[in-house]
Amino acid sequence: MNSWLDRIRPGINKLLAKRDSPDNLWIKDPDTGEMLYKSELEAAQWVTPSGRHLRIGPAERLKHLFDGGSWLAIAQPEVTQDPLHFKDDKKYLDRLKDARAKVGTEDCMTIGAGRIRNQSAVIVVQDFAFMGGSLGMAAGEAFIKAADEAIARKSALVCFTAAGGARMQEGILSLMQMPRTTLAIDALKAAGLPYIVVLTDPTTGGVTASYAMLGDVHIAEPGALIGFAGPRVIEQTIRQTLPEGFQRSEYLRDKGMVDMVVDRRELRDTLGRLLGLLMPVARAA
Repeated sequence: MNSWLDRIRPGINKLLAKRDSPDNLWIKDPDTGEMLYKSELEAAQWVTPSGRHLRIGPAERLKHLFDGGSWLAIAQPEVTQDPLHFKDDKKYLDRLKDARAKVGTEDCMTIGAGRIRNQSAVIVVQDFAFMGGSLGMAAGEAFIKAADEAIARKSALVCFTAAGGARMQEGILSLMQMPRTTLAIDALKAAGLPYIVVLTDPTTGGVTASYAMLGDVHIAEPGALIGFAGPRVIEQTIRQTLPEGFQRSEYLRDKGMVDMVVDRRELRDTLGRLLGLLMPVARAA
């Protein structure tokens, strides 16, 4: 027969059990170590009190940029999967499958069309969460589709960049996206339409060497890493210590490579003003 203690033990254990908060309620500030309430971070567009601009996905960006938080999603062209049948320690097809399951998109680019402060715009967003935002055939085709869509709609093209470089699993086919996207920008400019680039953390490699630095205006989010090779590689190559803040947004603005550094929460207003200045005015017949 169980003693009275055995009978009440489950109730005592339940009463004394540690009540943990759900893991997704709090986010740790990478600068200060302070635990931040997730809902407050979301309201601040994932900018911490210390000013760090945390990386965010395309859907989060677009809802804060387009008027009314609504936009038309633009379908992207299909491309050949794994054209080189690439395999290192894992098949490329398996890497794509894992990335799609994790992020929920087919590749790293998302395209939306709508209005920013009543100015017509097409926005293409590169997602670092998808294989480091690496530039491959799908990303190249998406950028070209966004440029074509902007021309068809007589809209501006705004590109948010975030990439670790070219997608090595596609070899030369990845590198070919650099001149192809450049030609798409030429077509956009020939149509008299503005192309604005917003550089986010990080923007490196072949993306920096192509469409990331070909805009009419270059905006950077605060503290973003922007460059071709990473600072560690450069230090190892030249065997010198790099200046404080090297390759960060503010350093590049001071050196003339970036036009302005803009807080994420002010981007919609800034883009609206720029588009009001740069969009061609329809002439009366």
